[in-house]
Amino acid sequence: MNKIDPNLRMGTVTLTVVNLERSITYYNKHIGLRVLAQTESTATLGTAVPLLHLREAKNARHYPNATGLYHFALLVPSRTELARILQHLVKTGTPIGGASDHHVSEALYLSDPDGHGIEIYRDRPRSEWLDADGNFFMTTQQLDVNGVMATHDGKPFTELADGTVMGHVHLQVGDVAQAEAFYTNLLGFDTMAHYPGAGFVSAGGYHHHLGFNIWHSRGASAPPEDAVRLVDYTILVSDSAEISKISTRLSANDYPFEQNQAGLRLTDPAGNGIVISTV
Repeated sequence: MNKIDPNLRMGTVTLTVVNLERSITYYNKHIGLRVLAQTESTATLGTAVPLLHLREAKNARHYPNATGLYHFALLVPSRTELARILQHLVKTGTPIGGASDHHVSEALYLSDPDGHGIEIYRDRPRSEWLDADGNFFMTTQQLDVNGVMATHDGKPFTELADGTVMGHVHLQVGDVAQAEAFYTNLLGFDTMAHYPGAGFVSAGGYHHHLGFNIWHSRGASAPPEDAVRLVDYTILVSDSAEISKISTRLSANDYPFEQNQAGLRLTDPAGNGIVISTV
């Protein structure tokens, strides 16, 4: 079976928000993203690269049990950077919804003012992603907060480091088996792990570029247009040849998509928008 580009990376995530200025303040003051571009109703935030597009949708509502975004995940370059952001979150009184050790990574979990989930995490070296038998292994345990904070170098937090990237995107879907079939058979990802009610896929041996679960959305459909919601997320592949491979596979399976000079646009079976473009 054709595999998706092993060198792909995740790109920007586009969300709707009720109040653009409120969201900009949150992502700037609390998360440490800076505004890269802004109009009256939109904003692009990021570090050295764009990471998040926000679109204002006044009077929109949150539908927590619809399909859509579970969280987007910002990957910081080091454990020290994770310590720095953790100290900043505590100092600014930012609510932290969770803190976990996944064996492959260490992560903090938050929600923005509209209920969009956020993960901020650091990866362990790939050589440490295996269990005692040499098999890939992911789990969820309590984060060693003291161990993380012991790496703090004393430098004050001002914003997320320029090396911060979009590490992965975790989705809410209506059916895990259906989502896994789409992402592996049609797009060409590899299955990496399963949790009860969840699956994780990746390219090139990464622990996961995409997660999907039914923890709040079993059998659900996409949210209505008046929702604060995930508009789309971006997968960045190496070149146009990789785009062509994916479009050929989609066409052969009669799966609908749009193609233009920027790449491909489609939705997964749960209605989550996907943009596939070149780096």
